[in-house]
Amino acid sequence: MKIALIGYGKMGHEIERIALERGHEIVCTIDMGEEEKFSSPEFAGAEVAIEFTSPESALQNYKRSFAAGVAVVSGTTGWLAHWDEIRQECEKNGRTFFYASNFSLGVNIFFALNSYLAKIMNRYPDYDVRIEETHHIHKLDAPSGTAITLSEGIIDQLDRKEQWVLGHEGASGEVPIESFREGEVPGIHTIIYESACDAIRITHDAKNRKGLALGAVLAAEFTKDNKGLLGMKDMLGSL
Repeated sequence: MKIALIGYGKMGHEIERIALERGHEIVCTIDMGEEEKFSSPEFAGAEVAIEFTSPESALQNYKRSFAAGVAVVSGTTGWLAHWDEIRQECEKNGRTFFYASNFSLGVNIFFALNSYLAKIMNRYPDYDVRIEETHHIHKLDAPSGTAITLSEGIIDQLDRKEQWVLGHEGASGEVPIESFREGEVPGIHTIIYESACDAIRITHDAKNRKGLALGAVLAAEFTKDNKGLLGMKDMLGSL
């Protein structure tokens, strides 16, 4: 498969390494300040573009890719205020877009565990819930997209919660998300249910970027043979 990489930092290089190991070809790399490459024949020849950049540049990267007729797999978070715009592009103009807040298989198992635990805890109102997430100092958005996805999984199952809020405290109907930025931490997410009697914690701790990069390449392989608005549930099925 011919792959273009949008964003050629640490994650881009890890994706490149895994893609080459799996027999794919990197036909174009685009980093900051190289936007003219979106108009190149090399980029147009890609079957899928894998995009890991910044919240500020993501939307334009998607639009430029669509204009070149290239499907997009993106792991950039912090841009979801524009989600409806991308959804309409897929539905009305036949674009293909795969988005995940986290491509790690372990994290997606964690999403399923989080949802199941929230369903159980809906019966026990004495427990309040909060989320803690820690990432490296280079991460630009807070809370992380993964933490937002976790909060949405809780809100879907927990009748007493209606929205998330950034900070260590929230109102009764809110799920607080506390964000920490430390060193080169790949990503740690913890769900905490606490009552006056005890606390229950579940945690996912990423050891490195390899799981994310592998998941992104697997998503590109899936996207090559599928169309429309796609996500991890489409690729993995119901966990």
